[in-house]
Amino acid sequence: MNRFLILLAGLAAAWTGAHAEVWTYADCVNYAETHNIPLMKTRLAEQTADISLSEAEAQWQPSLDFSTSHGYSNYPWGTGARNSYTSNYGFNAAWTVWDGGSRENNIRRDKLGSQMSRINTDAAVRSLRTDILQVYLNILYARESIAVYEEMAQLSNAQAERAKALMEAGKASRVDYAQLRSQAEQDNYALVNARGTLSTRCIELKQLLSLGIEQDVTPADVDWTTDQIMAALPPIDESYQLALDTDLELRSLDLARESSEIDEKIARAGRMPKIALTAGVGTGYVAPGNSFGTSMKQNFGEQIGLSLSVPIFDNKKTLAAVGKARVQTVGAELDIDQRRVSLAQQVENWYVDTRTAQSRYTAALEQLSAAEATDALTAEKFELGYVDPIELMSAHNALTEARHTVLQAKYMAVLGMKMIEYYRTADITLN
Repeated sequence: MNRFLILLAGLAAAWTGAHAEVWTYADCVNYAETHNIPLMKTRLAEQTADISLSEAEAQWQPSLDFSTSHGYSNYPWGTGARNSYTSNYGFNAAWTVWDGGSRENNIRRDKLGSQMSRINTDAAVRSLRTDILQVYLNILYARESIAVYEEMAQLSNAQAERAKALMEAGKASRVDYAQLRSQAEQDNYALVNARGTLSTRCIELKQLLSLGIEQDVTPADVDWTTDQIMAALPPIDESYQLALDTDLELRSLDLARESSEIDEKIARAGRMPKIALTAGVGTGYVAPGNSFGTSMKQNFGEQIGLSLSVPIFDNKKTLAAVGKARVQTVGAELDIDQRRVSLAQQVENWYVDTRTAQSRYTAALEQLSAAEATDALTAEKFELGYVDPIELMSAHNALTEARHTVLQAKYMAVLGMKMIEYYRTADITLN
């Protein structure tokens, strides 16, 4: 019955794989860059920054508005006209001649903000690429794990059937058969779990691609030779320097520091005088009185004015603004230093992890070779009745563990090398 379920699950998986679209890593990245919803929301921040910049640049232009007012008065006990109507119409313009440099600095700051928004979007794209890389490799690892579990499940089921035949022939005990049957059930269960893990990893990839429930994705297989897995790593100092040169977050922090310095200048402008120019034209109509046209003509007037505002005492508002801006500048400088340290730690950690994985891979291959020989020899001895089921299961489990150790070391080494490549070139190729 269990063998039938395993066969049925395998056929279902094969049918699904045959009908699901095969995606390479590059396909996943290209699709995600266009359809990933969080990334699309990040791009909206670019539009917001551009709008803010456009608004800041528009402050060089004068403002113009139209105003009108209408009033009606009633004098019930008046000796003359008891009702009157008044209306006024006017166009008013204003332009800031000088504001201590705040306008220019606001434009400079918003230009930096627009640049930072674009850099942050590019950084989000890079982060998405590394997220896809890790999930993609997890899927490949899960897929190879399934192949291991399938082979071990087939082997343990065959051994259980063989033990059953020997038991029925009187050459093996019921206990021997029960132990091997239990091992087979454990392997079948592990196979089911491995397939569930693969499904979970595929869902994670679909989430990064923002695919719907009706869409399936099957990552393309990638093969690496032992020479590729064990390739020598470039000098770590060189990789760190390249990481500093290509890191977008560091570039964004540099712009943030410049923006903070501009904020200081904007705050200091609070101490400077301000000059504004105003102008306007207006007219009005009053009834009872002259006709509307005559009244509008006679009441037409023009005005122009120049105002000067000199700050004297503002309850330390300007002083506090300058102090806060300076604190932000110092904080931005510390953020840059912290990012440099963090980047160094990340690069060093990946080098340590990759070298460890390569060493584990070499040792795991030797362990696998020994486990395969031991398992084959133990199986032969079991057929001849020289070993009991416990020894057979022990050899069987050791072989399974050795195969998984090889897979884990392999994919950890590949991930490490690809991440080092990313820190050096800001790009990832998977082949």
